[in-house]
Amino acid sequence: MVKNFILASSSPQRRLLLEQIGYTPKEICPADIDETEKKDEKPSAYVKRMAREKALKVSSLHEGEVILACDTIVVCGRRLLHKAQNDEEQTQVMKALSGHAHHVLSAVCVVDANGKISERLVDTRILMKQLTEEEIKNYVASKEWVGCSGYKIEGRMEAYVRKIIGSYSGIVGLPLYETKNLLNGAGIK
Repeated sequence: MVKNFILASSSPQRRLLLEQIGYTPKEICPADIDETEKKDEKPSAYVKRMAREKALKVSSLHEGEVILACDTIVVCGRRLLHKAQNDEEQTQVMKALSGHAHHVLSAVCVVDANGKISERLVDTRILMKQLTEEEIKNYVASKEWVGCSGYKIEGRMEAYVRKIIGSYSGIVGLPLYETKNLLNGAGIK
């Protein structure tokens, strides 16, 4: 069922997650913003800023509409893992995650029809198994990671996850519990 809100994202995973809970946006309008980190910006501040800036950008183009935006990042230690641009970069990402705990941060931002901003940050901790060189090589060769920050959990990578503490849907790219509550608060039932 189509709901009266605009999704500020071109992510097919976010659209599918929303449809899974019966929330199909009436329109999809990706936000084209500068996603450069600010000097000394903490990962949690960065991901919240990205979600807010995406929502506000699309809101400025669609006044009086409810806008939903989200941003998801992978954090290893204090390091934000950006989208790998090639196999070598992804191999380094996999080596950094191997055998360690890391965090996936998802920020959700809703701008209601009156311009009120509501936000939530979801922090999910993931414990990864120690990966063999062969497992890393095979995952990189699969290309599942292309376009993702870190990896795509809903594929081969899930077999390497020992434990998830938090929101599985947040790892995929949109924490559904928080998203549904924010949309409900903006009048989208």
